[in-house]
Amino acid sequence: MADDLSTTIAEAARLLAGARDVTLLSHINPDADTLGSALAVGLALHRRGVAVRVAFGEPETVPESLKALDTAGLLVHRDEVPQAPEFLVVMDTGSVQRLGPLGDRVTNCTGPVVVVDHHVSNTRYGTLHCVDSQAEATALIALRLLDEMDVEIDEPIARCLYAGLVTDTGGFRKAGPEAHKIAARLLETGVDAYAVTRPLMDSHPFAYLGMLSRVLAKAELDQKAAHGLGLAHAVVSLDDAREVRSEEVESVIDVVRSASEAEVAAVVKELRPGFWSVSLRAVSRVDVREVAQVLGGGGHRLAAGFTFDGTAEQVVAALKGALERVES
Repeated sequence: MADDLSTTIAEAARLLAGARDVTLLSHINPDADTLGSALAVGLALHRRGVAVRVAFGEPETVPESLKALDTAGLLVHRDEVPQAPEFLVVMDTGSVQRLGPLGDRVTNCTGPVVVVDHHVSNTRYGTLHCVDSQAEATALIALRLLDEMDVEIDEPIARCLYAGLVTDTGGFRKAGPEAHKIAARLLETGVDAYAVTRPLMDSHPFAYLGMLSRVLAKAELDQKAAHGLGLAHAVVSLDDAREVRSEEVESVIDVVRSASEAEVAAVVKELRPGFWSVSLRAVSRVDVREVAQVLGGGGHRLAAGFTFDGTAEQVVAALKGALERVES
């Protein structure tokens, strides 16, 4: 696996060395890992004179907490992405479906489609795949690519990578020794860890407290679900989320997952009327990636997700059915 990854990373670096126009895509509802990885590689290419744009399919605007990572103004609205890109790099995205409205750019691309990802469920939809399911964050693979490209990892690039690493490891709670070593390397460039992590993990507008109180008041615990291991779930409707940012909605899962009686936690988030995005987390015994795949999604063993058309009740019923189909 390591040799194969080294080979594909070397090939990706070779292709990028000859690129003149590169589009980097992140998954819908971008987090710090997908966007930080895209911006880090994009910034390196931009400095080499490459025409670069970074984009995601949904929502309409970049999450407020991630804006500071874009130091070179590389982020563009999805409508500014060429219909037939010359060169695509897709970051932290396990399937074309996770690109949302920009998914057609993969099939329309006139050149290479390089996929950089750490999801074990990656469907290998590109022309070159730098995929390592053992990596704690896509940012780690992006760093390997940058090293192969002989890029100097300075503070602006390191800040993007550190943001992805710290968030995808849950504040390093799920990080191994090598990830900690890399974090030290990134911090040595001058990255201010507190300044990076506070807006991503520890800062919310006051309206967040009201939203959270409404949502948690309706949360439910089903201890018979997941073969008796328990499911805690909450629903965030459009009305619940009307006064908060997307990052506040995304953070609800971190509260729901703290319920000690449930092996599995889920947050059902309404993106538009009747269309839902579901975040899944497990403690240790249930492979929620398999659960998500039953419902057309994917992810990691202990963190995954899927989308669903229907009512909130239908989403929850479908989730409970999928939990029963997957062995614990």
